[in-house]
Amino acid sequence: MTAHVLQWVLSELTLQRKVVMATVLNTSGSVPGKTGARLAMSSDNGAWTGTVGGAGLEHRVLERCRALLVEVDQPFAEVLTFGLNKGAKGYEVTPLDSLCGGRVSIAIEVMIPMPHVHIMGGGHCGEALAATLHALGWTYSVHDTREAYTSIEKYPHAAERSSAPIAEWLGQESADSLGRFSDVLLLGHDWAEDQERLLGLLHLLNVSDTALDGTNAPRLGVIGSRSKWQAFEKACRGEGLPQALLDQVICPIGLNIGAQSPEEIAVAVVAQIMSLHKGVDPNGPTWRHD
Repeated sequence: MTAHVLQWVLSELTLQRKVVMATVLNTSGSVPGKTGARLAMSSDNGAWTGTVGGAGLEHRVLERCRALLVEVDQPFAEVLTFGLNKGAKGYEVTPLDSLCGGRVSIAIEVMIPMPHVHIMGGGHCGEALAATLHALGWTYSVHDTREAYTSIEKYPHAAERSSAPIAEWLGQESADSLGRFSDVLLLGHDWAEDQERLLGLLHLLNVSDTALDGTNAPRLGVIGSRSKWQAFEKACRGEGLPQALLDQVICPIGLNIGAQSPEEIAVAVVAQIMSLHKGVDPNGPTWRHD
């Protein structure tokens, strides 16, 4: 059961879903779940698997997992101790309506998926970005219509590599499948290719109440100038895409730190993704300004 739960957790995190896992740490007396028993719940409509013993204990743990999925957006952990009888007393012990009579401590951990960045355009900026992402331990994938620019030599740590025509790649995707990426970045060598990518991605993601926030759907970022974005925006409006969706696309990408070289651009882009992932305003005050 433990292996099954852990594999399920990894699968959910890979799909960019937040997970809460509960683990029985220790027990005393008669309890329904033994040390090491686990259950986990996903942000995917509250789906869950595993068990910490069933009955009232499990009900309370599941309630807490559901609450944490709503309330917490950063890594978090706590230990709860339950007394399995109505009159249980003691420091930080939660009594349960049970006749078991034992006591159980459960660790509950909120796990946030790390970014998975899809690099669409395998040139100099893409390579520099991939190296920076790998140094952070983040996942990346790469697409370029030129096969040589998605090679294992250029992108040795890519989770996915594709040199398929853009229409073919888009045809294999859906709003749900794109959810495995936290970010999709358009860095192509040809503006026409990036425009085709952007149009296709936005059509796929143009579903009710979709927020391009890296959680419900990937953030979309485009490298380029003001004139390039204006042309892209005009093309998107010409295909009936809503302005509210276009306004969520990040262009230009990267924090405004004067980046020029591919390596500098990679630092700026990754710093921006990190700030969005952690919910931190890079222009906010530090402890010196509190």
